[in-house]
Amino acid sequence: MADETKTPEPNDPTDAAADQSAEYPGSEYAAPAIDLDPRDLEIVMLKDEVAQLKDRVLRTAADMDNLRKRSEREKAEATLYAATNFARDLLSVADNMQRALAAISPEAKDAADDVTKNLLAGVEMTEKELLNVFQRYNIRKVETIGAKFDPNFHQALFEVPTNEYPPGTVVQEMQSGFAIGERCLRPAMVGVAKAEG
Repeated sequence: MADETKTPEPNDPTDAAADQSAEYPGSEYAAPAIDLDPRDLEIVMLKDEVAQLKDRVLRTAADMDNLRKRSEREKAEATLYAATNFARDLLSVADNMQRALAAISPEAKDAADDVTKNLLAGVEMTEKELLNVFQRYNIRKVETIGAKFDPNFHQALFEVPTNEYPPGTVVQEMQSGFAIGERCLRPAMVGVAKAEG
C-alpha cells in the first residue's frame, strides 16, 4: 500500500510563505533582516528620543500658554467683580437718594426757598457722582421701560394688561436694578405687559 502523505516539493511557494509567517507572526511575508551597525542603532534611538522630547516641550509650551491665558482671564474677572459686595451695599444709598429726590414734586421744588433748593441740588449732585463712580467700575443700571423682560435682570412683581406694548415688555419700574459686567447685582423690580382681554 502506497504512502498517501504528500511531501511538499522543495520549490512549493505555499511552504515558503508558511515558514516566513511562522518566523514573523501576524505577517504574511517575512520582513527583510536589517543588519545595523551599533552606532547606527544608537543614532536611530537618539533621533527617536529627540522627537519624543521635542513633542514633550511643545506640549509643555502649549500648556503654559493656556495657563497664562486662563490666569489673565481670571485676574480680569477678579478685578471686575472685586467690588461686587461693596457695590451691592451701596445700592441702598443710591435708592435712598432717588427716593429723596422723588419725594418732592417739581411744583414744590420751584416754590421752595433757596436753602431747600441748594439742599436738593446737593442731593442730585451726590446721586449723579455715585452713579458716575458705579460706571467707572462697570456697574450700570439695568434697562427696564420698553425692554423685553429678562429673568436674569428683571423680577416681575405684577402684570399690566395693555395693548400699547407687546406682551412680555417691561412697562413699569418699581425699583432700579443694577448689573456689574455681565452679572446681575440686583434685579429690577418691574411690571410686565400682558395682552388685554
